[in-house]
Amino acid sequence: MAYKIEKTKEFLKNVVTVLEYREKKWGMRSAQKFQTILDTKLERLSKELIAGAETVKNKEIRKLSITSHNKIYYKVVKDKMIIMTLFENKMNPKRNRYE
Repeated sequence: MAYKIEKTKEFLKNVVTVLEYREKKWGMRSAQKFQTILDTKLERLSKELIAGAETVKNKEIRKLSITSHNKIYYKVVKDKMIIMTLFENKMNPKRNRYE
């Protein structure tokens, strides 16, 4: 059973930021590749919710690496998976409210 994916505004804003940065720095192909990887991982995750690890601060929130530089944080509520945010691993860890 695939869970319905719900994306928060924060997550969508962060995705746009990453895509714009990749396009500016490495070109459209890099941005498209990231989008494809993200879409594939989200689709797989909606079918295998236990794929992500629990976070330290909140056991209801799980994390999953998208690339070596990015993680998503999500939680499951009934029959849907809510994608909370996309976090850039290079950012200051103090800014990560989930770890």
